[in-house]
Amino acid sequence: MGKRKGPLNGIRLVDLTQLYPGPLATMMLADLGADVVRIEHPSRLDILHRLPPFIGEESAAYLSLNRSKRSLGLDTGKAEGQQVFFDLIRTADVVVEQFRPGVLDKIGIGYEQAVPFNPRIIYVSITGFGQDGPYRQRAGHDINYISLAGLLSHVKREDSMVLPGFQTADVVGGGYMSVVACMAALWNREKTGKGQRVDVSMTDSIMPMLTLQLAQYWGSPGTDETVNLFDGTFPFYGVYECADGKHVSLGALEQKFWTGFCQMVGKPEWLPLQFSMGDEKRRVRDEIAALFKTRSRDEWLKLAEVHDICLSSINEMKDLEKDPQLQTRQMIIETEHEGGRKLKGVGIPIKFSGSKPDYPEPAPAVGQHSIDILQEIGYMEERIQELIGKGIVFAAVKQ
Repeated sequence: MGKRKGPLNGIRLVDLTQLYPGPLATMMLADLGADVVRIEHPSRLDILHRLPPFIGEESAAYLSLNRSKRSLGLDTGKAEGQQVFFDLIRTADVVVEQFRPGVLDKIGIGYEQAVPFNPRIIYVSITGFGQDGPYRQRAGHDINYISLAGLLSHVKREDSMVLPGFQTADVVGGGYMSVVACMAALWNREKTGKGQRVDVSMTDSIMPMLTLQLAQYWGSPGTDETVNLFDGTFPFYGVYECADGKHVSLGALEQKFWTGFCQMVGKPEWLPLQFSMGDEKRRVRDEIAALFKTRSRDEWLKLAEVHDICLSSINEMKDLEKDPQLQTRQMIIETEHEGGRKLKGVGIPIKFSGSKPDYPEPAPAVGQHSIDILQEIGYMEERIQELIGKGIVFAAVKQ
């Protein structure tokens, strides 16, 4: 088994996912020390391999999302390949899959088919809409999930809805929630000794992002209108352009922060107008916008250093590596790939005082660890070579 350090050391996870949500979840679990065995076969590759730009001959996206994992090239569509899969399941703790409901059962490697080989196995199934309900078999992407869950209706510029520009449901609903699902199921197994199937719907899983807004809506019967403090229309919470064309974010939500902001800019007359409405709200916001344009971003940030007012730089991609907070937290890292090529990536966001994870390792070539993994689960060299010869197992040459 893989020997990565971290709080999940000793946990083996079989990764059947593709694209973004599942691979992100399993990457984070690998970062935390789990032995993640990614199963692919060269004739049915994750389409992420074809997404530009490329580092050498491999997609930068694939390399970023599959670091610290091991790769087993396996044809699970054939009986002998399924037997290899179940032999691997005997040694595994969790399977993460991202097919539509029922697909794995039809292939022959679903949860019920795996349980006889390992009653403690946990299957985490990531789908757009869940394992039941009228939409369960519908195709979908991030835009569909955030639409159905009501999130998109809250992302507006004036009266027009605006796409966020990043995958909210994939990351929050698919990636992060699947990590939570794995942790909860593993802990439950510690108490009961039994595995289970965990149903992660990306649509369901982003609805908690609207918990506060829905509480306000349901708590205000008789009206369809709710006050949204976070839509950028209130003067104390929004984005402002500075004299140099750069931007800052002001989050003076609590009264003490608003008071500090008004004192910093010498505008005591704004103090009672924090939650003003209508024309007065627009007037105060326009006045603040004009004020921010009188100084550069760095000048405003320097001024705010001695005031506790929740003012931050809005970093562009090029700014992230230079931000001293992100540098200190090691949130931009670099891994080395084939030919000595280096690829920057996002660091491990959770810090541990004791069970510190290893530094992330490069993503594997498809089938790079096939022989090692089969040997670990008890296969002899003759049988391994037989499976390779039949095209059941693919073993890449290690880089």
